Amino acid sequence: MRPAACELVIFTDEAKQKGIYNTMKWEENVRKAVPYTPGEQPENKNIIKLNTNENPYPPAPGVAKKLAGLDMDQMRLYPAFPEQTRLAEALADYYHIDRDQLFIGVGSDDVLSLAFMTFFQSGRPVFFPDITYSFYDVWADLYRIPYERKALDERFCIRPEDYRQPNGGVIFPNPNAPTGVLMDPAQVEEIIEANRDVVVIVDEAYIDFGGVSCLPLIRKYDNLMVVQTFSKSRSMAGMRIGYAMGNPKLIGYLNDVKYSVNSYTLNYTALELGVEAVKDAAYFKEHCEKIVSTRERAEKELARLGFVFPKSYGNFIFVSHKRMPAQEIFQRLKDNDIYVRYWNKPRINNHMRITVGTDGQMESLYQALEEIIAGRRM
Repeated sequence: MRPAACELVIFTDEAKQKGIYNTMKWEENVRKAVPYTPGEQPENKNIIKLNTNENPYPPAPGVAKKLAGLDMDQMRLYPAFPEQTRLAEALADYYHIDRDQLFIGVGSDDVLSLAFMTFFQSGRPVFFPDITYSFYDVWADLYRIPYERKALDERFCIRPEDYRQPNGGVIFPNPNAPTGVLMDPAQVEEIIEANRDVVVIVDEAYIDFGGVSCLPLIRKYDNLMVVQTFSKSRSMAGMRIGYAMGNPKLIGYLNDVKYSVNSYTLNYTALELGVEAVKDAAYFKEHCEKIVSTRERAEKELARLGFVFPKSYGNFIFVSHKRMPAQEIFQRLKDNDIYVRYWNKPRINNHMRITVGTDGQMESLYQALEEIIAGRRM
């Protein structure tokens, strides 16, 4: 007898065994994905956290001042469209571009995810490096976009010649992550020139730590999109602000997709505080240089301790040790409340990525590594 409407039905174990309950037919129509695995975010605050490439210094002083004076009445209202805000004006002025060449999203991950959805629809495989930001293949799988990973050479460098084959789009970070290796603009342009019929995305999350941006190339190539973020060099990972720059038609297509998904993206607080971060150019430059200086000192100390690594242009160093397995060092550091990043993946399972922290944090790291390595020699 069929139960009446809204009547509570309790399935017995016998019913489940007969297949009345445990059919799960709906699962056949679920889009399944293997999600991105971020670095650990421990609840314990008494650790040295060098595993997620966060900036160890606070945002510009004007950010805190602005936060204290925000208009609370604005919280009940929807925020303005990002491209119509003071943040868009500040970014356009800073980079000497027009507002219609700028797209603002909820962190660069949001920008890149929308870009995959917008530009990589030809059915041909998208190209990106085999060792790179591990969200790329997640988005490709999620949106059912075919892709090919192009192997870095033995020095972890991108080979431009690998990107001259027919494809459905190209994306790579510069500097690359997690390696920190930088391509000069001439090599980047070589890849763009060979792929005029598809969109090429250069992910410049770490460009402010010693690299030269390829942003000027958007004037020459209408298929180039450059993506940057406030999460690293501007110390605002918690605000989730990312942006793309390119020719107006390309940005227009990206906006069309965004407004088909969610026309209100950035919140009022992020839009207001972002302006203050852009305005204080002196603070921005000072702290980028400070991180570069600490990174250069770290390279000397790590080399002294027996580590090898490619020259990094990010706020991190990608290291392996000459004698001691990376996974063992990673775990021993973790046992000492120092967190770095380790991937058990082909080609990089004997490497760790160490975020550049404050000078004090790095001194604690060197001391812990010295004790770990010396203890293993005994």
